[in-house]
Amino acid sequence: MGMTLIEKILAKHSKFETVKPGDIIDIVIDARAARDFGGPNVVKNILENNLTVEDTKKTFFTFDTNPTGSDQKYAVNQHICRTFARDRGIRIFDINAGIGTHMMIDEGLAYPGSTAVTTDSHANILGAVGAFGQGMGDQDIAVAFAKGSVWFKVPKSIELNFKEQRASNVAAKDIVLNLLAQFGANSLLGYSIEMKGEPIDELTIDERITIASMATEMGAIIILFEPNAEVMEYCENRVGHKLEKLSADQDAEYEKSIDIDVSKFIPMISLPGAPHDAVSIAGTEKIKIDSAFIGSCTNGRIEDMRVAAKILEGKKVAPGVVLKIVPSTDYVWQQCLAEGLVKIFKDAGALLSNAGCAGCAAGQVGQNGPGEITISTGNRNFPGKQGKGSVYLASPSVVAASAIAGYITTENEIPLEPAVFEPNLDLNNISESVSDKEVTSKNIEVEGRAWVIDEDNIDTDMIFHNRYLAITDIDEMGQYTFDNLAGYEDFAKKVKDGDIVIVGKNFGSGSSRQQAVDCFKALGVQAIVAQSFGAIYERNAINAAMPILTYDSFENIALKDGDIINLNFETGKVVNVTENKVATINSFSEVQMDIFQNNGVF
Repeated sequence: MGMTLIEKILAKHSKFETVKPGDIIDIVIDARAARDFGGPNVVKNILENNLTVEDTKKTFFTFDTNPTGSDQKYAVNQHICRTFARDRGIRIFDINAGIGTHMMIDEGLAYPGSTAVTTDSHANILGAVGAFGQGMGDQDIAVAFAKGSVWFKVPKSIELNFKEQRASNVAAKDIVLNLLAQFGANSLLGYSIEMKGEPIDELTIDERITIASMATEMGAIIILFEPNAEVMEYCENRVGHKLEKLSADQDAEYEKSIDIDVSKFIPMISLPGAPHDAVSIAGTEKIKIDSAFIGSCTNGRIEDMRVAAKILEGKKVAPGVVLKIVPSTDYVWQQCLAEGLVKIFKDAGALLSNAGCAGCAAGQVGQNGPGEITISTGNRNFPGKQGKGSVYLASPSVVAASAIAGYITTENEIPLEPAVFEPNLDLNNISESVSDKEVTSKNIEVEGRAWVIDEDNIDTDMIFHNRYLAITDIDEMGQYTFDNLAGYEDFAKKVKDGDIVIVGKNFGSGSSRQQAVDCFKALGVQAIVAQSFGAIYERNAINAAMPILTYDSFENIALKDGDIINLNFETGKVVNVTENKVATINSFSEVQMDIFQNNGVF
């Protein structure tokens, strides 16, 4: 009995001449990669288990989830991987390269009949060129780095036989959305899917990548395409030599063989929450959008960019709508530049980012906020995956057309005038003014335990680091107070409600961030006393009714860490209750007292 395509690839990389579904075998991995997301744990596993790297020429890191370097945690992860790679001579596709799985194809690391694993759950995208690709956890990838092989269970195969011709308005993204609508998220769970038929043979490499990239959303192990002449030539040019073309045997045994009439496929869109909840775009037209995104490993290739540019040329993104475009690789970015697409995108009002994964990994552009409606070419729209808003999935042409229209629509239905946002604030309903609010007199004398931090120039990044700036809930801020100040990283765990902080000169220098004030309020700190404050920090504290006072010297009251002190904001009198000593510091100004008693500037 013959073998399917997946069986042939796996057998070729094992010690067996033939394999069958259910066999558990060791397979040699031709390309082993870890991303900046997951890579540090791979490094950790290798170091903790005292392992070596089996073949550095087949081992890689890909920094694609946060290529903008805009996140502190990703920056740390990337540095861990860079340091490890330098020490061992491992190649890195750094933040300027693009999506790792795409780089594997474009760099000739993955090719027809090869095997590859990475920490990317969409590594099965390599099925587009007839290669076996799998996303795996950090332990598996560490083993692949060290051993050069991993165990794998040979999956059952299903063949989808495509017949007839697709309509001219049906994109590759529509093909996979139609398949998701038909099969859902789990009816093909665990299968290797082979795509066959004349309509499939005609697909370009970019179209195959779009379809293969969503195998994960269908629950499949992989979607495999037998390479056509274009794919073979493309891969041979990148590998630098002739390649063997693997095909399924004529007598291969499939679990199922399903005929697909592609002429019945229609333009589709996935409703927010589930990629497989795909419906005809006709039922979602004219839904107002806030933002649009073109990119991801699904639709970030040059053909996708050209489709978008063709629609955007000479037009503008609708007022109030944000269009974000992220090419999949730097090759694609450079092609966009050479072909004049960059100018088209910018003239239309789009944001063009450097190559990478973008919104999918929450590490680059493409995220949305609560209540925001986004139309995206991504592969997933699970709640929270691309932000806290609602995400519709569609083809690049639909996303580009919708960005111009201001609502979901198709290329042929773009209106002459875009939809605009109308104000929904009724000023007549604002019934209570600030002057109407009742203000209760506040206590101007406080007593508490002193935290004496004998340091000058404690800046706002030491107080509340910029990696937490997205936090808007004051109650969440306290836990991060001083976690970037050496020696006081555990301050938030040790401070008590009512404590008073005593510091040196220029406290709160640096950023204008209000969180550096509010974090102390969240912890119940009653006052901050410094020799001087940063100018912006001083204003922020006073406006927020956070008591701050300045002093010249505390020498005469022998103030030390942990002493109980009493402060009077009006007189400036300070009593070291523990030592029974008294001093006078600078009291509140009239303005500061007014704002304090008003519970803030508002």
